[in-house]
Amino acid sequence: FMSIESKKLKWSDLPEASELSQALEQEKYRERYLKTLKSTISTLVVVAAIAILTATLWLPVLQIYGNSMTPNLESGDMVVSVSAQKLRQGDVVAFYYNNKVLVKRVIATEGQWVDIDSQGTVSVDGQKLGEPYLADNEKDLGDTNIQLPYQVPEGKFFVMGDHRSASIDSRNTAIGSIGNEQIVGRLVLRVWPLNRIQWVK
Repeated sequence: FMSIESKKLKWSDLPEASELSQALEQEKYRERYLKTLKSTISTLVVVAAIAILTATLWLPVLQIYGNSMTPNLESGDMVVSVSAQKLRQGDVVAFYYNNKVLVKRVIATEGQWVDIDSQGTVSVDGQKLGEPYLADNEKDLGDTNIQLPYQVPEGKFFVMGDHRSASIDSRNTAIGSIGNEQIVGRLVLRVWPLNRIQWVK
């Protein structure tokens, strides 16, 4: 036969009230911690979803391809754009063209007259355009096949790349002036690479 040894509990073997209280507090803390953790994770998920939705609808982040905007924007740069109801001369904009997104600078708006001389100097409404965003010796007539001087049609924008010799833009009938319906947004901030974060000028 198997014998079972039994042992009577003494009062000294029982946990003290302070130990029970401490164990109870630890359990309550664990429950609060788990509840707080779940709440925090839920909040973070919601915030992330809202941030992604906001970025997609109102603040699209675009990556630059090609070199038509160098040296101000280079291939691989990532930039934030904002919705722009009203564009002004000098704004850098992204727009749809043949299922691609191109980036150029607004040179003139509807009704204005654009002229470019053989050296690539741009005039708008008879006034030479000051272009501090161009690199030295960057002025170039480029691939121009429109008849100059050129009047920007109603509801359109005349755009050019900053790298004039390499950019195909409104100077060429292949692209021409762009309309509001093509505009993705105005570029405001370069966010990548990190060592070149700055406002788009």
